Amino acid sequence: MAGNTQSSNIKVYQKKKHLNIGIIIFGVIFIYLVVTVLMYLTEKHISVYEVREGSILKDNSYTGLAIRNETVIRSEDNGYVNYFVSAGSKVGAKTQIYSLSDHKLQFEAKSGKSQKLTSVEQNNIRQKTQTFCENYSDESFGDVYTLKSNISSVLDGKSNQNRQTQLAALTDADTDGLHVFSADSDGIICYYVDGFEKTTADDVTPDMLSKEGYRKKEQKNNTRIKSGTPVYKLIKDDDWTLVIPLTKECAKELKDSSSVHVRFPKDNETMTAAFSMKKVKGSYLGYLAFDSSMVRYAQDRFVDVELILEDQSGLKIPKSAITKKDFYVIPEDYLTQGGNSNSTGVLIDTGKENAEFQAVDIYDTSDDGEVYLSRDQLKSGTVIVKPDSSDTYTIETKKPLKGVYNINKGYAIFKKVSILCESDEYYIVQEGDSYGLSNYDHIVQNGAGVSSDDVVFQ
Repeated sequence: MAGNTQSSNIKVYQKKKHLNIGIIIFGVIFIYLVVTVLMYLTEKHISVYEVREGSILKDNSYTGLAIRNETVIRSEDNGYVNYFVSAGSKVGAKTQIYSLSDHKLQFEAKSGKSQKLTSVEQNNIRQKTQTFCENYSDESFGDVYTLKSNISSVLDGKSNQNRQTQLAALTDADTDGLHVFSADSDGIICYYVDGFEKTTADDVTPDMLSKEGYRKKEQKNNTRIKSGTPVYKLIKDDDWTLVIPLTKECAKELKDSSSVHVRFPKDNETMTAAFSMKKVKGSYLGYLAFDSSMVRYAQDRFVDVELILEDQSGLKIPKSAITKKDFYVIPEDYLTQGGNSNSTGVLIDTGKENAEFQAVDIYDTSDDGEVYLSRDQLKSGTVIVKPDSSDTYTIETKKPLKGVYNINKGYAIFKKVSILCESDEYYIVQEGDSYGLSNYDHIVQNGAGVSSDDVVFQ
């Protein structure tokens, strides 16, 4: 008999599935990320601008013709001329100005080491160099020669001190053939002539304002001159006028101005000048009248000047941030405080015995006693009651305000701005307004695409 075949009936049971909490958490996170990305992609994104203090300087540069009260003094004899005082110095009547001799005078160089500059002279050179470096630009490369001239004048002045000392010694020694001449009146002394000495401001024409062809003749020490030759000139007072050419645009902007603020690039000095203008031979000429500081520019017939038409400081914001919004306007004396807090609001006439207090947000106040309120908090036609009075006012008047949207809190809040001046891309607005902006605020760079209370995704 065949072996017994033992059979068994084995059943395989399916394992019970268990809930995997990790997969659930991963799924939730995945869905959250997907939703967040979709919201980010579909939401409009806002460019943010950080408000900072700044300024806008609007100026025009010109080269003007300097007109002064100048008197030319001519040599009384032939001879070799030598001067006792430096150009640009103030002299009084009877001050020794120059000498004439039959022959060239011999001046000895200072023996020993070269003469050192004083601390005042060193500071003078240092200041001129610093001013040049701070204001240098590729467009003003020509100022290098002005700096060279300024430094040379200081060094030449040092050399002249030794020459003048020796000249005074020769005069005291009553040297043969040496004649000394003194000033007849006081003034600022210059050793050049250029033909403009008798020109008045009214004589100036547009073609005179060009440097092309301009020449000036300077007298040097130990050079021979003839009798009647201009030997020096005196500028008699501190009043002077700078005549400048004006563009039509600048003339239009300055037509009502009686004074203007100016800066001199030569030494970075600023002054206020009395201003007038007129049309001469089809061109506009501006007349800048000064009553001081003439000595600074006495050696220059043509003087560079900048007319500062605007110089405003405040908060600098891009023009694209500015938008307009309408607000309800009510008299200021209708505001009150009430409710369970110190909130500011109005009393609404509900037709009942007691008016109902409604808190409001104030966006601006005017000098006329008007208050600007949000249109989202009140409705047109709402009647409000003046505190401690039976007078009422119906809300319906609307007026616009210029402003920007502040997003410091993550949503858009309208803030009004007071524009002081502008450039091509920016405004300078008032800083410190009660309902305005502050330094370092964050605003929407393009205000046209935002509304109040919009949540901002940066």
